[in-house]
Amino acid sequence: MKSDIEIAQSTPLRPIADIAREMGIDPNVIEPYGRYIAKVPLSCIDKAKMKQHHLILVTAISPTKAGIGKTTVSVGLALGMNKIGKRAVVALREPSLGPCFGQKGGACGGGYAQLLPMEKINLHFTGDFHAITSANNMIAALLDNYLYQHAADGFRLKQVLWKRVEDVNDRSLRQIVTGLGPLTNGIPAQTGFDITSASEIMGILCFATSIDDLKKKIGNILLGFDYNDKPFFVRDMGIEGSITALLMDALQPNLVQTTDGTPAFVHCGPFANIAHGCNSVVATQMALTYGDYAITEAGFGADLGAEKFYDIKCRRAGLQPDLTVLVVTLQALKMHGGVQYEKIKEPNVEGAANGFWNLDKHVGNLQRFGQRIVVAFNKYASDTDEEIEVVRRHCEDDLHVGFAVNEAFAKGGEGAKALAQTVVDTIDKNPSEPLHLLYNDDDNVESKIESVARNIYGAGSITYSAKAKKQLANIYRLGLEKLPVCIAKTQYSFSTNAKAYGPTDGFRLDVADIVINSGSGLIVAIAGNILRMPGLPKDPQANRIDVVDGKIVGLS
Repeated sequence: MKSDIEIAQSTPLRPIADIAREMGIDPNVIEPYGRYIAKVPLSCIDKAKMKQHHLILVTAISPTKAGIGKTTVSVGLALGMNKIGKRAVVALREPSLGPCFGQKGGACGGGYAQLLPMEKINLHFTGDFHAITSANNMIAALLDNYLYQHAADGFRLKQVLWKRVEDVNDRSLRQIVTGLGPLTNGIPAQTGFDITSASEIMGILCFATSIDDLKKKIGNILLGFDYNDKPFFVRDMGIEGSITALLMDALQPNLVQTTDGTPAFVHCGPFANIAHGCNSVVATQMALTYGDYAITEAGFGADLGAEKFYDIKCRRAGLQPDLTVLVVTLQALKMHGGVQYEKIKEPNVEGAANGFWNLDKHVGNLQRFGQRIVVAFNKYASDTDEEIEVVRRHCEDDLHVGFAVNEAFAKGGEGAKALAQTVVDTIDKNPSEPLHLLYNDDDNVESKIESVARNIYGAGSITYSAKAKKQLANIYRLGLEKLPVCIAKTQYSFSTNAKAYGPTDGFRLDVADIVINSGSGLIVAIAGNILRMPGLPKDPQANRIDVVDGKIVGLS
């Protein structure tokens, strides 16, 4: 079989104006970025139409280094729906250059279930990530200048909370010192970089629904505290308008297509382990406007992405998913069942069954939110019929949830017809209940964190560092305790130990720090030793990316 990039490059693309026209969008209102990508204005969202259509979330069991394939399933489900005569539109997150050149790879799906043009989406795309990076770092530069220019007036900040960002995995930038040298270089300060996906600007773009809303959220960004413990916001510098100017184009969702010409909105890209992990509200609203079925995805496992999708995104945007698809692979089940990575492609019914605990916990968690579930078995070439049947029986007989095999990677839409029909039938006959949120807005911050940690992760106790306790006091002092919580932790385990593959119920969750995102409206609890600036692996994907005969190779 061809590689992902070979399939992408050999698939004929249709002009994006044709894709827009067939959806019902006037091609004259879109802003093309070349022939196959376009920005779509927010005026195209129709909330009356949204209410008539169905929203589907795609999530997964806990990921492993073997991969899960959520995006492949998300795209494949849309292809399968079109094959059975349904109109589906996909709404997904934008890829980050960090994983593309690092370890995880791109975020366009795989095989014959991909977003196209794959190379452009995975690399610079429409410049959204660059705009976010520039806006974030412009705030940092303007803050440093403000402190420098007002030092003679006695203005100082006791604590600066704002960091710079970069869309590259770079461990050397986690902690740095700025302003060294002569006085004209500024005021020396210890700071650091996060990856762009973790920027509060990314979160703001995800939740903003208009230019005015965007500007207001930017103005509400908390930058630090002065020596009287008075908060200092972006609006105190009066620069929210100029930062909004950098982000005007980035606010509009990007329209692309799949390998069979299905429309897809790709917009914003926060990571679910360090942020809320969902594409923008406006992209999801756009998909709901133009698709009878809107298919979206939340990052990493359901304990991270799905929980944040429900408790943060749906809470904020008033979204009601009709069904959740839970992606499962045999290789991941075997790893969760204790099978060594080198042997996960070998037939092993017992090893897969030993990993059911992870599947079961995710199913139980999703049902806690009132969700109807269909398990999508993402099939790999090494999977045997006997192993698949064992998983099917467990889902249908023991868990009483829908089950379908997805073969979109190898067969495109034809390979996802069974999954699509199962999803459609389930929504028609037995859709999800109205969303059950884990906590109320009026609950205090500690009880919100405890609700997620105990009910979703299975934590036995929660502790707070002195640094986190200080931030809790600031949250209450500023009256921000009604904001939802976003827990940043490892994606590889329900616990905070990335190497704990087995059941971890009763573990201790240590909150090392709390980040106040008053602009995007989140309280981010940093659990364990999770880092907001990843590093590169020993053998990064960058070692295989090249340009040969004018074509990009090695991008996956």
